[in-house]
Amino acid sequence: MEEFRRTYSRLCKESGAEPQETVLQQMHQLPQGRLDLATQSLTVDTCRALGKLLQKEALLTELVLSDCMLSEEGAVLLLQGLCVNTIVRFLDLKGNNLRAAGAEALAKLLRQNKSIQSLTLEWNSLGTWEEAFAAFCGALAANGTLRQLDLRNNQISHKGAEELALALKSNTSLQQLDLRWNHIGLLGGRALVNCLPSNRTLWKLELAGNSIPGDILRAVEQAMDHNQDRQTAFRESQARAHVLSKEVRHLREEKSKQFLDLMETIDRQREEMVRSSKASAARVGQLQEALNERHSIINALKAKLQMAEAALALSEQKAQDLGELLATAEQEQRSLAQRQAKEHRLEQQEAAERESKLLRDLSAANEKNLLLQNQVDELERKVKSQQDQLFLTRQELTNTAAELKMRAVQAEERLELEKKRSRKSLEDAEHLRFKEVEHMTRHLEESERAMQERVQRLEAARLSLEEQQRLAHLEEKLRLLAQARDEAQSACLQQKQAVADAQARASQLDRQVEGLRRRLEELQQELSNKDQEKAAEVTRVRLELQEQNGRLQAELTAQEALKEKAAALERQLKVMASDHREALLDRESENASLREKLRLKQAEIARIRDEEAQRASFLQNAVLAYVQGSPLRTLSPQK
Repeated sequence: MEEFRRTYSRLCKESGAEPQETVLQQMHQLPQGRLDLATQSLTVDTCRALGKLLQKEALLTELVLSDCMLSEEGAVLLLQGLCVNTIVRFLDLKGNNLRAAGAEALAKLLRQNKSIQSLTLEWNSLGTWEEAFAAFCGALAANGTLRQLDLRNNQISHKGAEELALALKSNTSLQQLDLRWNHIGLLGGRALVNCLPSNRTLWKLELAGNSIPGDILRAVEQAMDHNQDRQTAFRESQARAHVLSKEVRHLREEKSKQFLDLMETIDRQREEMVRSSKASAARVGQLQEALNERHSIINALKAKLQMAEAALALSEQKAQDLGELLATAEQEQRSLAQRQAKEHRLEQQEAAERESKLLRDLSAANEKNLLLQNQVDELERKVKSQQDQLFLTRQELTNTAAELKMRAVQAEERLELEKKRSRKSLEDAEHLRFKEVEHMTRHLEESERAMQERVQRLEAARLSLEEQQRLAHLEEKLRLLAQARDEAQSACLQQKQAVADAQARASQLDRQVEGLRRRLEELQQELSNKDQEKAAEVTRVRLELQEQNGRLQAELTAQEALKEKAAALERQLKVMASDHREALLDRESENASLREKLRLKQAEIARIRDEEAQRASFLQNAVLAYVQGSPLRTLSPQK
């Protein structure tokens, strides 16, 4: 700064004026890169010297001339010097009462200067002269470096606001504009609001104290928020682009390093190839010597080959002799083949006869098999009917599962009573069956009545047997239900889906029951017809009683076989129930694993949310710190 003071003194003396002592003192106390002459009354000569000094000075970045009581001529001289300056970034001309000439000089400054980014013009009178202020606004529209402009208390009317609006439509660099405490009014506020959609860089516009309605102020705030969001997004994209450019440079450096390493490896490989070529030349000499030795060995082998050719001629002679012997052997073989063909034809005829006999036997066996198959089909139909009854009871059990939970004790008592009754009914049925056989053998003349009683007793016995099977099945089911009662609650949702299938099967079974009902009606009709024919068949029945006894024994054996099949089916049902329980356990384990995964995902999402919240808080703190520490806030307090 000493050189700066000497240059200032020299320029003042050249113009025939003495340098101001207060200015020299301020220059002596100023920090590096900043000249603060606030509240100093600057003369025209001082302004002329400072203007010439600023044309060449390359050290100052901030110039503060607030409240210096500059005259029109002094302000013009200073601003002319700043027109060609390329270093000053911050210019403060607050409280200098700049008028028309000052506005025109500022317009020239904004058109020519390409370095000033912050311009403070608070407490001046730029808006009083409309033509000069219009020129200032036109220069502002063409400027591309100014970021911050302070025009507080400049008596700007609505026409001046309209000129500013036109300038903001074309300006692409201004980010902050302070127009507080002017006379903009409603018309000027509307003009500014209309120009904001065309401006994408301005993110802060202060309009307090201008008699502007609240809706216009809110519209301005919304537009500023939108531009501020756009600026933050632009800065973020620039930061990302900067990071990407760094990564690209890093990748290029790595690629260049890899290329250099590759060239070094290629050089090393070339050296190795030279060494290997030398070694291969020595190896070729050794191979040439070995080749000469092989030539001598080949000559010896040629002599041996000639001897082998002579031996080959002798072996060919022997081969001809053997060929003649082979021809005679082939002729004998053909004769043997002819004899064998005749014997084979005879054997084929015998085999055809045997096959026809076997086919006849097979047809007879097939007929017997069909008869047996019919019997098996009849037994299978009976088994199927019992399976349908079992399925119906199973469906009833599934429908009454909820009631059984509350009536378990009563059901056990009823089961005990039913067991006693079933035992008693079985004993009675067995006693009645023996009594019926004895009665039928003694009293043949009362066969009709005995037949009716026997049919009733057989029906009662069949019902009792079915009741016994059902009770046994119910006991087993109750035991399984007691074990699976807790599991049924967890499997209720899965059983709902099975209910739909069961309903479809139930509808099919209803159709089958309807067919069986019709069949029962037909059988009842046939039974009525049979009752009419019984009178004529009484005599024949007496002869057939013995055959019927044999049939009854066969039916008893068949019923025993059916009992065994029913027991096998119950075992299969138990196996299926165990498989079902295992499947339920597997599903529960899968659900537990899925819940664990879901919990981990939720924890991860919560962690990501916490990180995002921390980042947002960091960003907010950084923005607040930036706003609190910005030079505009420190140098331009609110009125």
